[in-house]
Amino acid sequence: MDLKKGFPPIVRKDALVLILGSMPGDESLRKIEYYANPRNSFWKIMGTLFGFDRGLSYKDRIDVLKENKIALWDVMKECERTGSLDTGIKSKTIIENDFISFYNRFPDIRCVFFNGSKAEKEYIKRVLPRLSRIKYEIKHHRLPSTSPAMNRLSFKEKTFEWAKIKGRK
Repeated sequence: MDLKKGFPPIVRKDALVLILGSMPGDESLRKIEYYANPRNSFWKIMGTLFGFDRGLSYKDRIDVLKENKIALWDVMKECERTGSLDTGIKSKTIIENDFISFYNRFPDIRCVFFNGSKAEKEYIKRVLPRLSRIKYEIKHHRLPSTSPAMNRLSFKEKTFEWAKIKGRK
């Protein structure tokens, strides 16, 4: 097993929406960029929703999210995982990110969207029980994973589901 360490959040002070993944994949960790695997549909979906080309620089793609008051982070701060898939995560090794401090620093977050079921499952298990009542009541929605491993939905179907993030600000 390999110890994987995640990234700091991408967020601006007045963010309203938080998108949470589980843990960056190996290609993302190598490039130090969220959703760096070219087969992952995250940036293609964001480009479709917010009107930019996936070929835009990483910094510019991040800026578009920030301009739309969308924050990006992962549930896990670190874990042991073989490969890039969530199924390779060793549950006993998971250390979650500090969401109490995060929500205190960014109090305008009103809605959390999970990029897949693993992020949602670990957030409910490890984060929700430790949050104050007010932060516990933040609205949560699981969206279909943008991972290439989750291929039961078409790009069009995934984009339709992900469009929900635009109406939650």
